[in-house]
Amino acid sequence: MSQTAIKPDSKKNVAPSMHVKVYSPFRDYYDGEAISISAVNATGPFDVLPQHHNFISLLSACELNIRKAGESEQRIRISGGVMHVKADRVIVFLDI
Repeated sequence: MSQTAIKPDSKKNVAPSMHVKVYSPFRDYYDGEAISISAVNATGPFDVLPQHHNFISLLSACELNIRKAGESEQRIRISGGVMHVKADRVIVFLDI
């Protein structure tokens, strides 16, 4: 009888993430991985997490809160914009 070694799943302890890009025509504000992003639209505050359904929304003036693995976060104050979510990619267009 042969024995096979069971290898631990190295991805088990890794938080799921998505790629987030926040930019305007003249500046890139953020371009990297995140575990969530929070914003505000006309109906109120909302969060986007990995594996979110396809989504597009006009954003109200607010502070985007981008949470990265390791509990660090980046905040970006915006006056409005458009958010597009598709296939674990979030794109936020500002100043348009």
